Amino acid sequence: MFSLIETAKENGLDPYRYLSYVFDAAPNMELGNPEQLEQLLPWNAPEMCKVPPNLSERSQYEKAK
Repeated sequence: MFSLIETAKENGLDPYRYLSYVFDAAPNMELGNPEQLEQLLPWNAPEMCKVPPNLSERSQYEKAK
């Protein structure tokens, strides 16, 4: 779980939105189909999973340094 969350963050995703997407989409997919599984990877996540630019966690973290 930690790996999924950290990979989502590194790809500019909101972890909550990304995990919600995965948990909603995965049960409806044919898991034996590699093309469908690729859709669940963080770098293929839909726009709705991305952190809005004005709420970027990374920029807030860097400002705190």
